[in-house]
Amino acid sequence: MKRRTLLLVAGAGLAAGCSSMDSTSAADKKRDIDTGVEKALADLYRETPIAKDYGARAQGILVFPQVVTAGFMIGGSYGQGALRKGANTLGYYSVGTGSVGLLAGAETKAMYLMFMTAEALQKFQASKGWTVGADASVTMADQGAALRADSAGAGPAVIGFVRGQKGLMASLSLDGTKISKLDL
Repeated sequence: MKRRTLLLVAGAGLAAGCSSMDSTSAADKKRDIDTGVEKALADLYRETPIAKDYGARAQGILVFPQVVTAGFMIGGSYGQGALRKGANTLGYYSVGTGSVGLLAGAETKAMYLMFMTAEALQKFQASKGWTVGADASVTMADQGAALRADSAGAGPAVIGFVRGQKGLMASLSLDGTKISKLDL
């Protein structure tokens, strides 16, 4: 009985921590997200030069400046971000995942999805909820993989980058990550 109670408390704590219900106005929330997106993009471009090349060619870039993952046995991730085309924000989104297994602790990361074709961007924008792996395949890039994709010709429709506290995270899968539009 204690174990079940502990799991329920951990899950409730994560849900409360990820909740977006606060007294912040929609305009303030948008401004906060946009500020975080600008900083996160600047950090990515400074630390990963190939990302800047992809960003310049992307039809749109979805940026989640801070995705928090936490839990104990049962956990999840949550973050808010914006879809950008050049300097314009096209919409605000949330990202979330859930997991069960050997999990304890918390981490923060930034996530970037670069839509390299107009078709991939349009499909994303038309969706009511978009799941990586089910609605589209995302090619995760590290500098070496990004260079190989360029030399292969057409390249992927969606390229993903994830940065942790120690820089670019390689060999990471985003499959099952759910992205939803925010009503701000």
